[in-house]
Formats: sequence, C-alpha cells, structure tokens
Amino acid sequence: MAHRGVGRAPVNEVPLLRSPPFPGVQARVAAVSGGPAREVGTLTDADVDALLAAVREARVGAEFWAEPVRTELTTIVRPRAGDDVRRIARELGGPAFWSIARRTSRVPPAHELVRRAVDPWSLLAPGRTLVAHGDDEWAAVATIAGAELRPRSSGRFARADDDPAMRRRRVATELLRTTYRDPFTGTAASVEDTVALLALWRSLIEANRAVVAAAGMAWWKQAEIRRFLWAPRAARLRFLPGPAAVQLAASRRGDVAVWPSRISAKTISAARGLGVRLVEVEDGFIRSVGLGADLVPPLSVAVDRLGAHYDPSRPSELERLLGEADFSPKLLARAAALRDTIVARGISKYGGAADAELPPRTPGRRVVLVPGQVEDDRSVLLGGGEVAGNLDLLRRARAAEPDAEIWYRPHPDVDAGHRRGGVRDADALAHVDQVVRGGGMAALLGRVDAVHVLTSLTGFEALLRGLAVTCHGVPFYAGWGLTRDLGRVPERRRRRLTLDQLVAATLILYPRYLDPVTRLPCPVEVLVARLAEPGAPRHGWLVRLRRWQGRLSKPWR
Repeated sequence: MAHRGVGRAPVNEVPLLRSPPFPGVQARVAAVSGGPAREVGTLTDADVDALLAAVREARVGAEFWAEPVRTELTTIVRPRAGDDVRRIARELGGPAFWSIARRTSRVPPAHELVRRAVDPWSLLAPGRTLVAHGDDEWAAVATIAGAELRPRSSGRFARADDDPAMRRRRVATELLRTTYRDPFTGTAASVEDTVALLALWRSLIEANRAVVAAAGMAWWKQAEIRRFLWAPRAARLRFLPGPAAVQLAASRRGDVAVWPSRISAKTISAARGLGVRLVEVEDGFIRSVGLGADLVPPLSVAVDRLGAHYDPSRPSELERLLGEADFSPKLLARAAALRDTIVARGISKYGGAADAELPPRTPGRRVVLVPGQVEDDRSVLLGGGEVAGNLDLLRRARAAEPDAEIWYRPHPDVDAGHRRGGVRDADALAHVDQVVRGGGMAALLGRVDAVHVLTSLTGFEALLRGLAVTCHGVPFYAGWGLTRDLGRVPERRRRRLTLDQLVAATLILYPRYLDPVTRLPCPVEVLVARLAEPGAPRHGWLVRLRRWQGRLSKPWR
C-alpha cells in the first residue's frame, strides 16, 4: 500500500489500534501505536477490503479487551456529553441498548443501559445498527464489523453524507495514518503485524476471562502466572488453596487454574461436585534459562482446558490441534523458520547452558542418546506405560540397539538433588557406554545419531534436529508418523503429520510466552531471540539457595 499524497491526522487523537492496559507494564513500553501520523496515498478497493478483513477477523480495535456484553436489542446507541438522551430515544421509536460512560444519564424504560467500558465487538455485527457520532471509535468498529451506522455528526471515522464504500475507505485511511511500533524491539511495525499481535493478545484475554482463581501455584512463580492469566476482571485473580479456590469459582461461575502436580484428590472431587472446571497449567516447551526445581519462574506455559498434554489416556487441546488444525502455508513457513532458528541458536527447554566437554564418538558406531527422567513426574506416571524407571529404560534401549554406542544423560533435576530417579553410574554402565553430564542438551543432540526416550521432551527436540526418535512411552509427539513407537499409542492419533505441522501446533499455537524484558505476552520468536541473547536472564539469590539445598538433600534421595 502507498503512503503518500493525503493530509495528516492530528497527532493527539487516540489510535483505533492500541494495547490493552497490561498491569505492571508502563503504557509507553506496551504501546503499539503513537507518534506523528503518516501520509496515506490512494487506496484501491482491494487494499481497503484486505485491511478491514484482517481487523474484522482479529476483532481488535477500540477497547477490545473490555468485558463483552449480550443483548437481544438490535439498535446500539453511543451518546456523548451534551446529547439529549430522551430526544434520541424518541427519534429511535423503539427500545435500544445504550452504552454511556457518564453515570448521570438516564434512559427511558424498556431500554438497556451500561455505564462501564464494554467490548464493542460483542455488540456490533451485521444486522445491528449503531447510532453514534462520526468521531466515536465505535463508528469505525461498526464499519469494519458490517453493522449499519447512523452517524449523528461528522468526524474522522464517518460523515453524515458518506456512502458505505466511502465510509470503509475513510476507516482504512485512518488505520494507515497511524504510526505503529513493535513493543519488543521499539522499531517500526506494519499495520498487518500490529493486527496480528493484538489478535494474539485478544485470544489470551478471552481464554482467561473465565478463570477467577488459581490453586497449586508455587509462590515464586505467582507473579508470572498472574501475567499469563491476566484479563480485565471485576476482582483480581486470587491464589488460594484448592478447596477455597473451587468454592470461589463456584460462587462466581468461573474456572480455577491449577498446577496439576500440586492439586489434591479432594480438590478434584470438590470441583466435580460443584461443576467447576479445572484448567491445567504446566511448563511450556521452551521454558526459561534454568530449572523449575531451582525456582526459576517459567517464561512459557501450556494452559489446557481439556487435559494434560502428556496424558495419553484422554484428549488435550494440544492433541486436538495436532489432529484437527488447519495449517496454512504461512503458518508452516513460520514453523520452518522457527525450527531453523532454534537449531541454529542451540535453544532447548531450559535455554542455553555452559559448554561442557562431551565424550568422543567411537568411529563407525551409531551413537544413541537416552535421557533420564524424573521418575515420579506426571508425564512418566501417565505416559510411561510398562517401563519401570530409568534403569529399565536403559535395559530396553540396549535391547533395541545392541550394536550402538549408548550415552545416558541423567535428568538435571535429579542430578541437582531435587527429584527422584537417580541411577548409580555403575548400574547405568552395565547397559550403556557413557554417562554424560554438563553442558546444554542442544549441543549434546548435535553429537548423536538417534534418541531413545520414555516421554522426555528431548525426543521432540531431537525431531527438530532431524534425528531418529524411538518412544518407549507415549509422549505428545508420538503416534503422528514421525517417531518409532513402542508404547501403546491411542487410536485417536490417526493423522500423519509433517515435522513443520508438529512444530506449528506445539510451539506456535499451543503454549503461551512471556517476554522477560517487557513482561508482555509475546510470540514464540520473541522469547527465542531473548534466550539467545548474550545477556540472557541471570539467576538470583533464590536460585543459588535452592541449588545448595539440592546438594544437601541429594544423598537422602
């Protein structure tokens, strides 16, 4: 689209596309728009249609983050200060839904009235009529959404004598006059990229609206969880013990976000009895720089309303995406680029790690990596099948790879002394050739030919790097035609996926990400770039204390 030849809009006008009021983030940091207006050249009908269609599909613009409302009335009225409300009501000739910011206004009986901020997209749609002034941003939303507009005065979004085509062109021009910025880099952004980011933020806010309480969240990760689950609410999200959270959610007809490993059977039973949905929150697949067991808060989480992604006994939102999602060429290209970046920059679940000396390969032998796991981890308990712990996994790997050189990598949480699953080196070496410690997983995967896993995410990371993966359990990435599966894969997983389809669902569509610099929800590419930076987040006193605690407790585990 050209940007020349048309006059400028005043710089003090509120942009139609703007950021939600994220708590704890300065407005100037979160801003996606502002600054001097740009010149806009002649727009074709195709330009106008494409831009408005993108905004309409994203449902962004104006206060899209505000509370949605429902009404059966088809006429929506937005008066402003000085308007005679009773006169407008008489002109309408029938009941209407009134959105009025000031508290002193009254509307006639049989009309509906709200005096708080509401999401205009919940009210404006084809078949509805908006009565508003031409400088009201709801006039722009009505035009984009396909509602009929009856302007009471002329303004930047509508004039009384505009035909529908001219009104659409006027709104598109106003959108293009705005200067946009990428809040993560501070650099200029296109209107298309801005719409995409606002669409991401809207999807997160909508998914969070029903969550009124959280339970089982460790105190050291609550600040991040609050950001992941933020939505404008009448009351702040509360962190409560499980039963209390369920009671609160029942009274407000909402959901409870839970960390599954920290929720009791009593809480689950209470939720079932009261009809409260438990929304499971877990670490994401690109988590942070550091271990959760070291009290390093997550920068990525998975929020699932169906079930845990690592539980093959029931569907999850991730499994549904893998089995049913429509992967567009644009999304697959994005997934391929993301995969290339992750591999090139050596990113894994816990970010980068210090270099460590790896053992030399034996010439002419196939090298197989077997990553250990936390034996009481829920992914192992639910998806581990008949494998009886890490030592049994090593026995099975040797039976399947009798001629290979096998390297065993103990789980870092186990080696740190925080979790269960330790195998003595002497016992491990009865089945493997090397016990490998230290360094990052990405570097280790770059030295081997294949991976045998129980349910470890290492298998997924190995797929990203083109390695052969054998699954002895049933992780989320098993059963889609990309792995050798020795576990009992559920019949639900019939679809055959490409690697980029697996990446698109698993890393782009499913998890949530938090930028450690701005503290804003972000696309996965932003977090990957942050983790690859030389100045990646450092660990504080709490992490150091936790590591000493692990060293002291390790002999008793």
